Amino acid sequence: MLLVVEMVTYLPVQGGHIRLAGRFVDPALSAAMGWNYWYCWVFILAAEISASAVLISYWTTSISSAVWMTCGLVVVLAVNIFGARYYGEAEFCMKVITITGLIIMGIILDAGGGPDKFGYRTPIGFQFWRNPGPFVQYFGIEGTTGRFLGFFAVLTQAAFSLIGAEMLALAAAETRNPRKILPQALRTVWIRVVAFYVLGVFIVALIVPSDHERLGTSSTAAASPYVIAIERAGIKVLPSIINAAILTSALSAGCADLYTTSRTLHSLALNGQAPKILHRTARNGVPYLAVLFSWAIGCLSYLGVSQGSGNVFNFMVNLTALSGVLTWLSIAITYLRFRAGMRAQGISRKSLPWRSRFSHVAAWWTIFLISVVTIFSGWTVFRPGNWDTAAFFSNYLPIALFATMYLLFKWRMKSRIMYFVTGLHAIEADAEREEAAAAAKPSTLL
Repeated sequence: MLLVVEMVTYLPVQGGHIRLAGRFVDPALSAAMGWNYWYCWVFILAAEISASAVLISYWTTSISSAVWMTCGLVVVLAVNIFGARYYGEAEFCMKVITITGLIIMGIILDAGGGPDKFGYRTPIGFQFWRNPGPFVQYFGIEGTTGRFLGFFAVLTQAAFSLIGAEMLALAAAETRNPRKILPQALRTVWIRVVAFYVLGVFIVALIVPSDHERLGTSSTAAASPYVIAIERAGIKVLPSIINAAILTSALSAGCADLYTTSRTLHSLALNGQAPKILHRTARNGVPYLAVLFSWAIGCLSYLGVSQGSGNVFNFMVNLTALSGVLTWLSIAITYLRFRAGMRAQGISRKSLPWRSRFSHVAAWWTIFLISVVTIFSGWTVFRPGNWDTAAFFSNYLPIALFATMYLLFKWRMKSRIMYFVTGLHAIEADAEREEAAAAAKPSTLL
């Protein structure tokens, strides 16, 4: 995020970091990033639909998961074709309320405020950190090596949860005074990460033992650590309420995913990087062909009917996580070219509207870490007797797709250009007008 905001506040162009990759590195990289972004989010759409079937299986398994997937797909298509005002805002508020409530509930249970069942009347504290401990031995590999491999194995799942943070840059061209607003938005990102991810995982580690028999052994919501903790505490109604809230979030996320993928595909078509027919729009401005095409790919979720919704969800998680980290890798490369171009053209970093002293180190650290995670993400399939074709493709197919798209566009475009000042004067003029308008407003302070 440091890298994105530093570049986008300098040039808040439509398309954000994807467009800037074409300006500072290579138009072929920009095109490859656009397609990578599209299939990343279309796979997330399929994952969300699979997740909805997994969540419903908590209540009943007598009805085929295909029925619930069909219902989910119809909902997300209807919302994107006809629109739903205030839906996203209301759903976001519910997400915040849900995760906040879970964290508070976890603190209460850990402090001994739960029902008198399984010892929840007495404080738990860090008991499960001492026995059995926060780490488990991965595949039975003993010692620190087994614990490290267990940590490394979940990095792609962690990346899946953080994908989309860079979407902030895509709204830069449509934001009033982005040079002021984007740095402010950046300061709230770490708060959300700490509050909703780090703190949430920390609380779960306190109230559920890492060796619980249901963790990672079920493809239903019954394996959720929050559901396990609530049921262990003897609270009977709350698991269903939490499951319903998460189900609503999954469907809403699917609606947002289809919106994102259709607009990305529409933009690619307008730029000549996708079939022109996909830029057609209805009277209300909806790119209906792009919506229908992206929705059709989202029907890959039906693979879960025969393979199991949980298995397909995990497959899609790996695909999207690796696609997402390839976007981060491209952002880091773009930033290094941005810095190199500034030096070559004699542009001082002091002229940037916003900058961070850690950006250069962060770019190299991002390239190193993502390269390691990407290359070794599927290491388990190479263990003797552990070959899994699905796992191999879910971990390495995104790399092959990205490289293929880049080489194809590189062959087609045969161009490489770096330009820093095109459109910059208009951007600076807009920023000055915004600052002047803000200064002219009367103060409400007494």
